[in-house]
Amino acid sequence: MVSPGQRIALIVVRPQAEQQGCDEAQDQQVVHVGGGSPAEQRRRTYDHERAGQRDPSRETQAGAQGGDGGTTDIGFGCLSGMFERNDDVLYLCYDNEAYMNTGVQRSSATPPTARTATTMPLGEEPGNVFGTGKFMPRIAMAHNIPYVATASVSNLHDLEAKVEKAMSFRGARYLHVFVPCPLGWGLPADQTINIARLAHECGLFPLFQAEHGVVTASVPIRKQVPVEVYLKPQRRFAHLFKKGAVDEERIARLQAIANANIQEYDLLHELSDDL
Repeated sequence: MVSPGQRIALIVVRPQAEQQGCDEAQDQQVVHVGGGSPAEQRRRTYDHERAGQRDPSRETQAGAQGGDGGTTDIGFGCLSGMFERNDDVLYLCYDNEAYMNTGVQRSSATPPTARTATTMPLGEEPGNVFGTGKFMPRIAMAHNIPYVATASVSNLHDLEAKVEKAMSFRGARYLHVFVPCPLGWGLPADQTINIARLAHECGLFPLFQAEHGVVTASVPIRKQVPVEVYLKPQRRFAHLFKKGAVDEERIARLQAIANANIQEYDLLHELSDDL
């Protein structure tokens, strides 16, 4: 039975297209039941949430999830509003870098040079262009919310630890999970975990966590590899290696992005037990 003032998290998952086999965005809505308006409820718990403390009078754990399209594009404004209000919700983004459920269209999380159904198929520089897109974890950090983290299906211990840590906070929390899509990326399903691991080890997808807008820890790279090792097994990047003619210029630009991530998030520091 729902009591006045209690909050319920509703997560509505749209049916998955059978021919695609990869999850994309889900619809979600946080519903306030009784106990005054949402604004009145927020005022009663504002001090607790801003301090990152648990309010013993509110036991409901609210969670929501979506794909990268629903997060970085369709639901971007609503998610930013949730962050700005510091609503007590843990939001998880499952990032497979395109709209996989509707035919592999480009999203704001699609990386440069990657081919999708809506990027340039031919020409001198096929695939997604440089200088576009959003890195959602950084945008979440700019809202100064209590907790932001990135994770990957290649490191389940790290993912589990970050979910547990996120649940220890109150207020808005954001977890961005890297999830390759074998069909949309053009790779064998049994290579999913390895490709996810290579994304981190080359530096294109850094694993870190932040509190109130400040990076507090990162997962170091165990064995650094060049970006080519990550790109070459994926059909969406095949044009970079067409007929043995390597697109050195654009690969170098991707390597520069990886190098910048390695430096910014200190991904080559010694292994520790901080996470």
